Amino acid sequence: MRPLTEQEIRTAFVNCTKGEAKRLSVPRDLAEQPWDELDFLGWRDPQAPDRAYLATELDGRPVALALRGTGAASGQTRRSMCSICLTIHTGGVSLMVATKAGKAGQQGNSVGAYMCSDLACPLYVRGRKDAGVGARLRESLTMEEKIQRTLANLGAFIAKVTA
Repeated sequence: MRPLTEQEIRTAFVNCTKGEAKRLSVPRDLAEQPWDELDFLGWRDPQAPDRAYLATELDGRPVALALRGTGAASGQTRRSMCSICLTIHTGGVSLMVATKAGKAGQQGNSVGAYMCSDLACPLYVRGRKDAGVGARLRESLTMEEKIQRTLANLGAFIAKVTA
């Protein structure tokens, strides 16, 4: 993924108003992000832990989503799988809900997906971040095929938001 600027990210939001996009928290360390290892940039709002955001490129243009997620549950021991990267976590998967874009969103419609709570799917897929023992299933897919699957899963989620 090519590096995105703060302005590109703010203008890429498809499911919130321009005013909301202007006020939301964007990571201050954009220049230090491992862009060549990211399929999307995901982050939590430090001022509001139930808010999360992700930005990616689809068809050569930036697309960003505002999400609502559950906070990290303390003492949770249930194992769950991220529907985007298929990483298994013990207590590290949250239901992320996105308001739909356009009129459907104005009417209160939303869609959700279970995602890595830290939104670090690209790093888990590439083995750059470890979710613990048993987090990655043994597969015969190549790294590139796993990355493509992750992108397809993310693209399907974004398509539901923008439909």
